[in-house]
Amino acid sequence: QVQLVESGGGSVQAGGSLRLSCAASGYTVTTLCMGWFRQAPGKEREGVASIARDGITNSADSVKGRFTISRDNAKNILYLQMNSLKTDDTGMYYCAAQPCSTRARPRLSRDEYNSWGQGTQVTVSS
Repeated sequence: QVQLVESGGGSVQAGGSLRLSCAASGYTVTTLCMGWFRQAPGKEREGVASIARDGITNSADSVKGRFTISRDNAKNILYLQMNSLKTDDTGMYYCAAQPCSTRARPRLSRDEYNSWGQGTQVTVSS
C-alpha cells in the first residue's frame, strides 16, 4: 500500500499561485502512476492532472496551461504547480497513486487509483 501525504494548500486570491506537494512512502514514485484530483462542495471528485512512470503527463482541459504536475524522484514527492488560479479551482485536492506498468498512460479517472491521501484544501477568492 502506498502512503500519501499532501501539503501546500491554502487561501489565495484569484490570479495567484500555489504549489501542492504529495510525499509518498512505501513505493518509489517512479514505480507509480500518480495523479491529482479535486472535489468542490456538492460536486464529484474530478481528475486534474496525472503522470505516468515515464514522466508523460496529462491534464484536464480546465487547467491546461495553468497547472503543471511534476515529481522529484530523489525526494519521492509529487507536485502540482497551480498558476492563474480561479475561484472555480476551489476545493479539496487529493493525491492518488497506483503501481502500474511502464506502458501505462497517465489517467484522470479515479477508478484507476487505489491509494489516496487525506487531501489539502485550496480556496481561491475573488
